[in-house]
Amino acid sequence: MTRLTSVILFSSLLACSAAAQTDDAAYCKKLGDYATRYLGDAGGNGGTRPDFDILEGVAKCNKGDTAGGIAILEKKIRSKGFTPPSR
Repeated sequence: MTRLTSVILFSSLLACSAAAQTDDAAYCKKLGDYATRYLGDAGGNGGTRPDFDILEGVAKCNKGDTAGGIAILEKKIRSKGFTPPSR
């Protein structure tokens, strides 16, 4: 019985970990979009383009370093006087 309980507990921990990683990735993308939209430099076509800090944060998110990407993007957003979007 203990072995079955251990397997169930381990499986639920893995599921929670995967859900947290998915949430972090989604939040990282949300921050990148927000930063590009509101903090980006003026582009030639009337839109905005991300600066180097935003590009670095988005690149970290895309490589799976969501903690690093989130830290960079949140810092950039706050430094410009904006409040980062909620998770």
